[in-house]
Amino acid sequence: MKETMLQQVMTEPKKITFREVPVPEAGPDQVLVKIKKIGICGSDIHVYHGTHPYTSYPVTQGHEVSGEIVSLGEYVKDLQIGQKVTIEPQVFCGRCWPCLHGKYNLCEKLKVMGFQTTGTASEYFAVDASKVTPLPEELSYSEGAMIEPLAVTVHAAKRFPELKGAKAVVLGCGPIGILLVQSLKALGAAEVLATDISDSRLELARSLGADYAVNTMKQDYASALLEAFGPDKADVAFECAGSDITMDQAIQNGRKGSTIILVAVFGKTAHVDLAKLNDSELDLNTSMMYRHEDYVDAIRFVKEGKISLKPLMSRHFAFEDYQKAYEYIDNNRESTMKVLIDVDPSEE
Repeated sequence: MKETMLQQVMTEPKKITFREVPVPEAGPDQVLVKIKKIGICGSDIHVYHGTHPYTSYPVTQGHEVSGEIVSLGEYVKDLQIGQKVTIEPQVFCGRCWPCLHGKYNLCEKLKVMGFQTTGTASEYFAVDASKVTPLPEELSYSEGAMIEPLAVTVHAAKRFPELKGAKAVVLGCGPIGILLVQSLKALGAAEVLATDISDSRLELARSLGADYAVNTMKQDYASALLEAFGPDKADVAFECAGSDITMDQAIQNGRKGSTIILVAVFGKTAHVDLAKLNDSELDLNTSMMYRHEDYVDAIRFVKEGKISLKPLMSRHFAFEDYQKAYEYIDNNRESTMKVLIDVDPSEE
């Protein structure tokens, strides 16, 4: 094994460099992972543009990741060298009320690799064994790097416990929205209506399980909802666009007593009609990241063929071309879904 490795560092917005650092050693309760693939998500893009409210510079990114275990700490017994894995990037205290009640995704001191602590964007990464989840051999490393965003949507779908047999709406067909369409169907939703203002994204959503796909620049959302589901409308609406417009669509057109779940991260303070929310007794719920069981379900759904990840893979970039990957995303926003960084280009 090499003594040094390359590590990505974003020194300031829109400026990525690489530095040579020692390859870390796995601590007693850790494993050393040879990183294979890294996905770029919307939050990473906020960091690139300097608009992420909870990230400072310099920062090494990388939280959607896959790799291979190459070394085990002396106390690690349930993992193996050569195993294909993904990493759960949450760093939590284990002592606050949410942590002690199983909700460590809401830890009062939560840090996320690649944002508030060092991410995985390096050739090797030493990590606590407890944060490593094995991947089935039949999953590619590219698919493994997409388990993290898929777990986001599995967790979000579970936030509506009465999902089986339900009629659901997904507002916004970015990568999270389209993964959510698939997660809803995998978890038992009867019908899903997807909305966006991009025909290409809507076509992808339809091909991956959306029963209805509506461009709300061309068709009024209220009429589309009635056309799809009739006067009883939807049981639940998932807001995945992070927009006042789509949140207002959900509130103004929600069936009285139904549920809205906010999945997207709003980049600025939202302005919504709380009077209408109250008048219709709508339940406004939210979803934050995931827990281990969501990773387990996400992997199972892909393995069983209930969720397909490959159609969302837009393009791969070499590790040294990290900056070019962001420039590509900026120049192809409507057509881009998931961009992957090939840290180890020899492996798929």
